[in-house]
Amino acid sequence: MPGGGRIPLRERVYHSLRRDLAAGVFVPTERLGEKRLAQLYEVSRTPVREALARLQADGLVERRSAGLFPYRPRLDELDHLYELRIVLEARGMQRVRADPRSAAHDLELIRAELDTWRALRDNPPEPGHALVADEQFHTVLLAAAGNSALEEALTVVHRRVRPVRTLDAPTPDRVATMITEHIAIAEQLLSGNVQAALQALTTHIDSSRTRVLARAQRALELTKLAQAVRD
Repeated sequence: MPGGGRIPLRERVYHSLRRDLAAGVFVPTERLGEKRLAQLYEVSRTPVREALARLQADGLVERRSAGLFPYRPRLDELDHLYELRIVLEARGMQRVRADPRSAAHDLELIRAELDTWRALRDNPPEPGHALVADEQFHTVLLAAAGNSALEEALTVVHRRVRPVRTLDAPTPDRVATMITEHIAIAEQLLSGNVQAALQALTTHIDSSRTRVLARAQRALELTKLAQAVRD
């Protein structure tokens, strides 16, 4: 690492701003101006600008007509997105189960994904990488079901839910649970037990929905608290 192990300034600003966004320091109606943030973090505007660009790419800030603002999806929106996610992913499996003569899972895709997750069981990924791998697993399942439209729709859902999931990085225990559940789903599909895989998948997504909604609720409460303190 450059500077004898010192963290680059742009990285420190990025992680500080990301942490403060997660803590609700900035309310959704508060514009994230470069000058004010530079003063707040006692840096020049350049690392702030770079941090904001990364956070926008992460989906944690959004650009409006007046500038950049913290992104916070509404609780009802999150719930609806997870409902859509279950419909999309369940349909991928149901279409295979309904008529196996005309549609069947691409077992090679699933086998390759299973190998990936078995390797992750021995070498668990960091929390941020775990979320990326999780999205890939679910996208691959739909790709293996043979309907690219379902796969594309799921990609959109992932992108809209990702900001809240990113704010709540999974613990090592949750990563281990995720790995175990993914392996079980893939193994059931490879064994031809689509119904068991579908049930396991639905339970897996419902658990994620419960955690994400709880995290969003906490973020909302922090935002209201921060606003009350300011008022």
